[in-house]
Amino acid sequence: MLQTHRGSSLSAIRFGDELELDAAAYELRRAGRAVRLERIPMEILLLLVERHGDLVTREQIVERLWGPGVHVETDNSINVAIRKLRAALRDDPENPRFIRTVTAKGYRFVGEIEAPAAVPVPVPAPPPPSPARSRAARWVAAATAVAILVAAGAYLLRVKPAAASRAPSGRVMLAVLPFENFTGDPAQEYLSDGLTEEMIGRLGNLAPEKLGVIARTSVMRYKRDPQPLSRVGEELGVQYVLEGSVRRDSRQVRITAQLVRVADQTHVWARQYDRDPQELLRVQAEIADAIASEIQITLADGERTARPSPLTPEEVQAYDDYLAGRHAWNERSPAGFRRAIASFERAIANKPGYAHAYAGLADCYALIGIWGLEPAAEVIPKARAAALESIRLDGRGAQAHTSLALITEAYDHDWATAESHFRRAIELDPNYVTARHWYAELLAFQGRFDDALAEIERARKLDPLSPIVATDRGAILYFARRYDAAVEQFLAVLAAEPGLGRARMVIAAYAQQGRLEEARAQLEAWRRHEQVAWWWAWEAYVLGRAGKAPEARRAFGAMEAANRVEKREESALYATALVGMGANDEALTWLEKACRERSPFLNTLKVDPIFDPLRDDPRFEKLLRCAHFRVE
Repeated sequence: MLQTHRGSSLSAIRFGDELELDAAAYELRRAGRAVRLERIPMEILLLLVERHGDLVTREQIVERLWGPGVHVETDNSINVAIRKLRAALRDDPENPRFIRTVTAKGYRFVGEIEAPAAVPVPVPAPPPPSPARSRAARWVAAATAVAILVAAGAYLLRVKPAAASRAPSGRVMLAVLPFENFTGDPAQEYLSDGLTEEMIGRLGNLAPEKLGVIARTSVMRYKRDPQPLSRVGEELGVQYVLEGSVRRDSRQVRITAQLVRVADQTHVWARQYDRDPQELLRVQAEIADAIASEIQITLADGERTARPSPLTPEEVQAYDDYLAGRHAWNERSPAGFRRAIASFERAIANKPGYAHAYAGLADCYALIGIWGLEPAAEVIPKARAAALESIRLDGRGAQAHTSLALITEAYDHDWATAESHFRRAIELDPNYVTARHWYAELLAFQGRFDDALAEIERARKLDPLSPIVATDRGAILYFARRYDAAVEQFLAVLAAEPGLGRARMVIAAYAQQGRLEEARAQLEAWRRHEQVAWWWAWEAYVLGRAGKAPEARRAFGAMEAANRVEKREESALYATALVGMGANDEALTWLEKACRERSPFLNTLKVDPIFDPLRDDPRFEKLLRCAHFRVE
């Protein structure tokens, strides 16, 4: 709906049930409230509305928005902008109400625009024209106003060079947003996700004392929930973002990338690479170098890292398998681990001596053993061998040192050696969030809570949207007996991720405070997501603490039955439930079994409040020695 005032320019255009485009205010509103929309999507919307009903080609968009002579990779820039625009309009690309894609051509605005009668004004006016002529005149006025606005924006873009920008003082923070999969094949998703992770790693190693790079967990959230760059910058605390896409056929790979400064959403740099698959790693190096140059990052020694040589066909396949392995590993599921192991093994078969693939194997086997998915005695030796081989092949690999640290801590309970590996991993790659995250846990297990909280905060800065990092901050607060803060942290995580089982540690925090009804309420909320053996263990624990012995025993029996089905590590389950039920001797017997099994569950013995009823027993002191804790 067009609203005009005599003697003034266009105020707003209305379309749909509640949308209003105010060209003069440069604002899109829904039901009177402003909709956050970045500059480029807004410019495209203005252009499409101006050409209402007509095809607007990609070439016209580029010419209008960027002008001649400014290099911007159109596939990525326009597709990302259209995606964000549709999200703002809540428009379904399959059944569009507003923006219809004309395949291989461009876009057409198909939303209905209505013009009301002119608003009366107290000034003399000529006789009104016929309704048809009035409607046409108002539309021409609207189109003219929008055209002037868009043309002005295009002019400003042409005269303002998108050249190198000065980095803000202090450490620059950068987010690599998920590369888009333009192959048309969902099975190729691992390639775009793998390139995202690899670019994060490469940029993170570029100059870590000057350039911080947000970790994978936080940026991958925007794959399923795209947000305006202004919000990305606010949520992640970054000054720059890298956006990209990947296409691949049998002959070549096309990678596009653009660096955007968040403050004013200036496209600082953009490139398109059409290369043979053998040059995939070289393209990543070129992108990293170009970004470093544009935001004026220099290495401490003033030298650039050497660019990798083109790969052989076998190495190309190995790298492809490695990306597929990392994609599967990031699922953190039994099936994902199995697929990842197969992919890493294929990568090693194609490229013997592939250090990264050995590190991937170490990560898989370590978590399988520590999570109790398979007997630790069978898989931890495989994890250790893979990590050591990766370090032998490339001693500067932070991932392998991190895996070896985890193995040494959780299975050997060798705290000093584990800490040395964590420190080495952080030294090699200060931006590797997993090393900082797991190191914070190690510090907490030893009772070094101030150091642990400082380290987990460093991890959170690198991965601010990670639910597991936030959860483990809550765990550190819980171990430190800061129960109110721990509950607040756990509840914040559960509000965003109700299915995250580890955040149900809030049950333990409530129990230590004597807030048993609230603990039961959390158990009921958990039941709606899953009812596994651990659920029954905590049910027995809480009921036991509440003095409801018969109900606790029934829950204990259900736990035993569930554990037989799940075939999970049983010592931790039994010990937790029995402590709550007051069966301390039985609980100690199960903990002694955990000691013989070298269970990772022993890591929390020194600090977990649930074991407080056992601490005066001489058997418990022996358990602490079993886990190599210093007994004072």
